[in-house]
Parts: sequence; C-alpha cells; structure tokens
Amino acid sequence: MDGQPTAEVIEQIRDIPLYRESVAKGYFPVLDKPEIARGFPDNWMTPRLAAALEAGEAEYVLSTGTNHARMQIIRPPYFLLHSYYALWRTHPDVSATWESGCRRVSLTTVLATEHVARVNAARSGVPPRPVPTLEDRRLDDRTCYLNLRLDPAQWERDEVERMLQEIETARRDHPRGWYHLDCSGYHLAHLVQKVSQWGLWDDFPPPASIIHAYEYTPVNVRRFLRQHFSCPIIDLFGSTELGYLYYSDRRGKYWPYLDGMSVELHPVAPGSGIHELIVTSVRNPHMPLVRYRSGDCVRTSDGSPDPEKIIQFCGRQKELLDAPRGPVAQGDLDRWIGDSAWRIFLHQLQLTGSTEARLVYTTFDGEPIEGAEAAELERALGELTGRRCRIEHRRHLPIGRSGKYAWLATDAD
Repeated sequence: MDGQPTAEVIEQIRDIPLYRESVAKGYFPVLDKPEIARGFPDNWMTPRLAAALEAGEAEYVLSTGTNHARMQIIRPPYFLLHSYYALWRTHPDVSATWESGCRRVSLTTVLATEHVARVNAARSGVPPRPVPTLEDRRLDDRTCYLNLRLDPAQWERDEVERMLQEIETARRDHPRGWYHLDCSGYHLAHLVQKVSQWGLWDDFPPPASIIHAYEYTPVNVRRFLRQHFSCPIIDLFGSTELGYLYYSDRRGKYWPYLDGMSVELHPVAPGSGIHELIVTSVRNPHMPLVRYRSGDCVRTSDGSPDPEKIIQFCGRQKELLDAPRGPVAQGDLDRWIGDSAWRIFLHQLQLTGSTEARLVYTTFDGEPIEGAEAAELERALGELTGRRCRIEHRRHLPIGRSGKYAWLATDAD
C-alpha cells in the first residue's frame, strides 16, 4: 500500500499551492518538514485561509521544537486543547472525570506555564508578571498550570506546598473532590519524591485520573507512578501540528484516535522492526498534511507495518542510534533498563567515542547500582549498542532548556 490520499482528501487540499503539482501528477510523495517550511506561508495560502486568518479563526503558532527544529504552522485557536478535550470526553477510563466537570491541573514544563501566562497577558493588555499568579496560569475555566521552575529536581519545599494547595483549590470545586492531573511523567515522579521526602502526603489529594502526554515516559517512571496512584494512568501520543493520534487504556494497550486521519508505517531501515510514522490528516482544516513524516518512531507487536498493532511509541527518528544489530531507539534502551534495573529514575546514554559509551543515571532511592546488578546492566547495554558501556551514578541529571530530558548525548553535548 502506497498510502495515497483518497479522492475526498484530494478535494479538500486541491487549491493549496503546496499540493498542486502532486494533484496534477496524481501522486503524493512523503512530505517532510523542510517542504512545509519552504515558502511559508504562501505555499499554504488560499482565499479561504486568508479569510480565516483575518477573522481570527486561524492563527500562526510554532511547534515545540523539543526534539527537532521548530516549525511554524497555521491552525485554529486552541486546536491541540480541543483535540485533547475531545479525546478525554470519549476515553473509556477517564470520560467520567470529564463528564463530572472536574478541574484539570497541569504539571509539566515551565515553558508551557510561561506560554499560558503570556497569552493571558496579551489578552488583558497588561505586561506579564515576573512570577505568574494562579489566575495568570489559567488556560481556560477548567485548566490551570502549576510549575514555575525549569528543573523539577530543584523544587523547594515552599514551591511544592504552593502546588499542593493549588491542587486542593481545584479539588474543592468538585462535589466529590475529583480533579484530573495532566502531567509530564517525569514532573509527577519528581513531585512524588518531594512529597515523600517532606512527609506531605496528607496534603496531596489523590487525583481521579492522570494523563501523561508531554514526552516519552520511561517504563520505570510509569511503574513508579502506578505504585503511588490507584486511579487510571493514561498515555497520549500526538504532536503540536497533528493533535492526538493514539491513547493507551489503563492497562497500557494503545488504541487509535484517528478522526480525520490515516497512518502509514515505514521501516526506518531494511529489516528493522522500528517504523516511522507517516500521517495524512485533515483534522486541521487550515493546514491539512498529506503523507507527512512526523519524525516519530513506533514498534508493532509482530514487527509488521500494521498501524493496528502498535505497542510502543519509541522515540524520534533523528535520535536513533546506529548499532551493529540495527538502529536503536529511545524505547529500546528504556526497555532494557526497565528489565534490568527498576531502581533507575533518570538516565542518559553518553557516547564517549566510536566504540564506547557510558550510562549516567539517578535512582529513585538515591543509591547507586552495584555488584552483579551493575555488571549485568553494563553487559546488556553493550549487547544492545555494540559499544563498551559503563554505568555512572549521579545525584542529579540536569534537564534540557526545553524542560525535557535528552536520552542520548555526546561528550560535546
């Protein structure tokens, strides 16, 4: 199957300059990010889009650029939020919290918090405050953002107590004391550690549901969260330009959420079980993407290119590590660590030469991995990467400027 768009999709994109040549030829090649950016926005402009921009029904935004160059796109206001809410409303494990009207608190990167504060300041015409208040951090009538620091490992007690009080405020607005916690898995794990360290569990009301959707959440972090929360913990997969495409249920099985979309899987290398995601989407009417290479990689249950059999979203294509047995993705390293060393919290594989690497890591209990467990982990890493590997315990691993962690680095990085 070559993934060519349907006649219905072709009618929807026929007038867009970017696609005119493909429409004329009757063949659509895979669309890469540089092609989207080349000539932007004229390569997307139609009379209908110009009218939507003039009316405020479309807006320019930038993709996050956490793992790739930032890309300017055009979409309806609150496109990603509406995609999120539509999925939440129908999800079998969390729809009850949506229908109950409970508040949503978001614990993720400080960049997300700052973005909300800037948008609110622009609306009000008042310059943003150096330290945004709770009202500054409200995205809409259901959602507020908590985090005000780049590195969650450096949260002080007063910051944690402030966030717990804001969670309590959200909880009190619901007749049953429910609230929904939207988070980066890493940030929530850091909060759990801080709450445990300072004995603040009595001040941390349990959420009715949790969704982590901001970045890859490692096996050990998911396990750690399940040990501390009994509510459904759901993973969403999507992107700024596409919205959400897949969701997990509370048991970890992924299900498609492809309203207005279709998906192809292409192997990243001959014989590889890792596939890159090629998406056709008309969900965003102002910038429909036909056979768009998102840069994301997946694994299926049987190694086939069947989108119905996706079992893991395993990282970015640009971050694949070349190895003798074939490309290695972030999810491959994570799976080995999850099987070999469940105490590891944060980790980063650092390439120290053409044949060597070291894994720097922190642990949930602060203690290093030693003896036979360390030797087995180094052996497993060597087998996976084809490099001589050693492990190195750290008390702290710095977070990236984006507020997210990089799994792979060189000494220069």
